[in-house]
Amino acid sequence: MINPSINRERIASIDLLKGLVMVIMALDHTRDYFHAYSFYHDPADPLFTSWPIFFTRWITHFCAPVFSFLAGLSAFFIGRRKTKSQLSIFLVKRGLWLVFIELTIVSFAWRFDPAFTRNGLAVIWVLGVSMIITAALIHLPRNMLLVLSLAIIFGHNLLDRIQNESFWWAILHVRKSFPQANGHIIGVGYPLIPWPAIMSLGYCFGAFYQPHYDKVKRRKIFLQIGLLTCFLFFVLRFINVYGDPKDWTAFASFSQKAIAFLDPAKYPPSLLYTLMTLGPALIFLALSEDLKGKWVNFFSTYGRVPFFYYILHLYLIHIGALILAELSGFGWRVMVNQKQFISLVPGLKGYGLSLAGTYAVWLGIVLLCYPLCRVFEKYKLAHKEKWWLSYL
Repeated sequence: MINPSINRERIASIDLLKGLVMVIMALDHTRDYFHAYSFYHDPADPLFTSWPIFFTRWITHFCAPVFSFLAGLSAFFIGRRKTKSQLSIFLVKRGLWLVFIELTIVSFAWRFDPAFTRNGLAVIWVLGVSMIITAALIHLPRNMLLVLSLAIIFGHNLLDRIQNESFWWAILHVRKSFPQANGHIIGVGYPLIPWPAIMSLGYCFGAFYQPHYDKVKRRKIFLQIGLLTCFLFFVLRFINVYGDPKDWTAFASFSQKAIAFLDPAKYPPSLLYTLMTLGPALIFLALSEDLKGKWVNFFSTYGRVPFFYYILHLYLIHIGALILAELSGFGWRVMVNQKQFISLVPGLKGYGLSLAGTYAVWLGIVLLCYPLCRVFEKYKLAHKEKWWLSYL
């Protein structure tokens, strides 16, 4: 029999981490729409950025890989209440739903363009497809699945040498945009490899949360693996031979080299990017199981309704950007289907806030989402019989 207290404790630590990365994720999206600098330069470009601006971008690197890993963990927990066949069906349905949402509700949230002239295959898309693939992979023996997941994560950078301009290769391993004959653009923002392996790795780690598994042993193992992962990141990054296509040694000053050192490739996530983000996540999971208090409950709220929060915060951020553009004299229309860089949109020259102002907007968005997330969370708990709520 499952000990209810152990189950709640385990779920709480996972929800806490999930909630933290969801809140941090909103910082990145707020920066996209409000920080004036972000329209001119890549915040991680060592030649132009500053440490505060770089940190604002760097801290958000943890969001996608940690959430993908935790999605695998969640799939394991769901599987404890279902047969593997039932879990596979659920993951396929959930995955297809996420792909649909990416191409419709999420795509519209980013640009407010009813013609959908710029469609991006981004993080929700890759999570959905990863779930569909994981639905098949869970039928493998756990040890085989673990080896396969690690082999893909550690080996996929061998594919960096392949030069291929096709759409299907971009789907697999290259970030690229494809203009269409009708003037529309399809952008592959999140190539597929190695995201399913990160999710299936999370599924494998679910075994450490079995009710009979000793909590102290689990924390020790997570801490050891997390520290080893971080150590491996620093060693591989320093020798600069394998694991990332970006060279950090090519810059002149120590500061520029340090920024480049801490900015491995995200699209697709290189081995070093994955090590840099999942290592601290495992350390956090090892140390957070006994955390309690109002701040834990606050962040865990976002982690218990992540999909609802994700959709909500995108629309609030973009609506806020329209309001700022209107109030600052640019007109709200400049924030509809806007491109990434101000230099490409003369009408946005001078738009945006300072970094401090951007942080203030981010905190406001997060706090505005909180009561709505609480209401939705209570509704889900009160209506567990409604099957469709499991997809929100």
